[in-house]
Amino acid sequence: MAEAHEAVAFSFTVGPEGFNVDVSYDVFKALIYSGARSWRLRCRRTLNSLYNSLYPGHPLRGIACCGLVSALYFNGYDPSFNIIDWLNSHVFQRYLAPKNAKIVACITFGAGVYIVLIQVRQYTLKKLFSYHGWMYQEHGKQVSLMPKIWAGLVRLCVGRNPSLYSCQNLLPTLPVPNLDDTLQRYLRSVRPLYDDEEYSRMEKLAEEFKHTIGRRLQRYLWLKWLISSNYVSDWWEKFVYLRGRSPIMVNSNFYGLDEICIRPTTIQAARAANITCSAFRYRSELEVQNVKPVMVQKVIPLCSSQYERQFNTVRIPGKDADKIIHYPDSHHIAVYHKGRWYKVFMYYQNNLLQPCELQLQLDEIIRDTTPPAYGEEHLAALTAGERTLWAEARETYFRSGVNRSSLEAIEKAAFILVLDDEEFEIGTCMTGKFDEYAHAILHGKGYDRWFDKSFNFIISKNAVFGFNVEHSWADAPISGHMVEYVLSEDLLYYGYDELGNTCGTPRFTALKPVKLKFTIPESCNAMIEKSLTQATKLYNDVDLHVYVQDAYGKGFMKKCKLSPDAYIQMALQLAHYRDSGHFNLTYEASMTRLFRDGRTETVRSCSIESSLWVKAMEDPAVTKAERIKLLRIACDYHQQQYRDAMTGKGIDRHLFCLYVISKFLGLDSPFLQQVLQEPWKLSTSQTPTLYDDKRLAKLVAEKPEVAEKIGWSQFKGVVGAGGGFGPVAADGYGVSYIITSEDLIFFHISSTKSSPETDSRRFGQRIYQAMQDMRDLFDGQSTSTHTSKK
Repeated sequence: MAEAHEAVAFSFTVGPEGFNVDVSYDVFKALIYSGARSWRLRCRRTLNSLYNSLYPGHPLRGIACCGLVSALYFNGYDPSFNIIDWLNSHVFQRYLAPKNAKIVACITFGAGVYIVLIQVRQYTLKKLFSYHGWMYQEHGKQVSLMPKIWAGLVRLCVGRNPSLYSCQNLLPTLPVPNLDDTLQRYLRSVRPLYDDEEYSRMEKLAEEFKHTIGRRLQRYLWLKWLISSNYVSDWWEKFVYLRGRSPIMVNSNFYGLDEICIRPTTIQAARAANITCSAFRYRSELEVQNVKPVMVQKVIPLCSSQYERQFNTVRIPGKDADKIIHYPDSHHIAVYHKGRWYKVFMYYQNNLLQPCELQLQLDEIIRDTTPPAYGEEHLAALTAGERTLWAEARETYFRSGVNRSSLEAIEKAAFILVLDDEEFEIGTCMTGKFDEYAHAILHGKGYDRWFDKSFNFIISKNAVFGFNVEHSWADAPISGHMVEYVLSEDLLYYGYDELGNTCGTPRFTALKPVKLKFTIPESCNAMIEKSLTQATKLYNDVDLHVYVQDAYGKGFMKKCKLSPDAYIQMALQLAHYRDSGHFNLTYEASMTRLFRDGRTETVRSCSIESSLWVKAMEDPAVTKAERIKLLRIACDYHQQQYRDAMTGKGIDRHLFCLYVISKFLGLDSPFLQQVLQEPWKLSTSQTPTLYDDKRLAKLVAEKPEVAEKIGWSQFKGVVGAGGGFGPVAADGYGVSYIITSEDLIFFHISSTKSSPETDSRRFGQRIYQAMQDMRDLFDGQSTSTHTSKK
């Protein structure tokens, strides 16, 4: 039981009558169950490691190979060409009986043959995965011979049913691009941004860089490539995320919203219990590696390394740099409600709690009227303000005693659950009431989220869900994958009774949540309030708007034979040009997970091709046919850039690493300084969907009555509103979008209120008009007649 953890396991006292021994058996049982779970996890991880090292083979096939070799040998057929006899006479007969020596020699030879075959197969797959010509095949056209041969070889060599990390050793290493190619692509990308004089200056800077320190920096980068699994990711995590001293709230953390068409319950504790138990089911799937790696075209695996730190992870502040701490296991969550913090245990006798059992604990927290201790209510504001201030407070006031133990309970939790005291009325998916909801999930009140944890689950008073994610440990698709699993489990696996409570009957007397205790001195509270002031100023300046595009979506774009992502990026280019009056450096996030330990790369959406099309849209003298032609050229070039970024031929990560090396060597480069200081006035990202269709179909088949009750078939599954992030530039926009169905797109637009150049609602209108104008180009080719609701 949870309250037993506060007791002492073993104690004794000496009195007039002798020794008095006091043993707490509940604590001993809890320790035994905890140890048993830890050993089971270790054993399972060891077996998974063995399986992964042999993939695409299997240990059972290795055993079969040894058995076949032995059977042939003892029946007079020597498949080893006398190698078994040599092993028998020169190695094993010295230590074993003759018959046993022959058996061991056969097993040794069989295992060796099988390992060699696996090594050859793994090497072949790694080389095959290094080929990316398949990505450059145009849709709708006949596939050329080379990609067909490649696809056949991959299907021949790849194994069945890979576990989450089976393919990690098969992934190629991210290549270092050619310096000349990177400089040429960079100059081409900035041509629309500069006039002739400024562009000529950048050409000279690039040429000077190439012929002075560029080659030297490139050689050092090759050395970095040789000694690391990924020459970018560790520096990206360290210098872009962990070295930052400004608040991570808004500036780094991102958010995601609930499923938008189905409201399963309005009872806060019930929804929180189902969501939490679903997350722990997902964690269990991760621990035993039952979650399948994401496979492109069902055969090419993406890197899964980012999943490792999803749970039990926290970012620890430092004076100069933060660090990420990942704990191998955690048996509890930390819960925040009305200024108070609680430790809630998720296991009873080594079994995960059922939602009905967890709901009892959460109900008790909600009913608790105990006021927060002095300084406790705003404590989490330390994680929302400047990092150096938080590091000083942590070092001074949380190193020992009750403060340390309570802080450890929060930091070592699997994740944070926030039982919010606000209500979010988003209704159906077209109500347009998302702005306040998105604000609340992105930053809350500045003190009611623990922004250092890998993620916070937020459940509103009327049971609307949202999540806030710390960015340094992984990128958005990893969290999105987890949340899609959690929402489908919440609706289809666990479900709710007729009153909206969790289903089932508790198996035992309710556990008790442990209220965490803090002793906050006046000087510490002053630091908390200072951090809250910083956070409040920051989030009050955020201008956040969610624009719902429901006039048409990817269905229309596909009919026009255009990539939906490229189409939307062109719409953003047109909208931003109309909003600012000129072209600006544009960031679109692309992934590099085709390579080991890959994270992201930048696609520079503002190009010569896109600028020509935008100018044509603003020129009434240009015909519709010419505009369509220019749009197709711009979309094709954008797709080319996206493929280049995914296959290791990006611009920005290469230049970033060269800049880091120049700083290590104490070398100044005007060119690299110019590149790294250029502001991203428009920062964009698409939120992908990663539904496991087979798993969803299985859940629906197992509980058809639940699926019918919540209208699963009507909405064809979970329809999320996506999520967003804060503005990257003080005078720019951050735009995240998710294509949720054939006729529905959500745009999450952020900017700062203090900038006279930006207005998020105005930019939403610009996007709406750009999308309308683009549809008008194809009049006669589509019958879309919907009207957009903003």
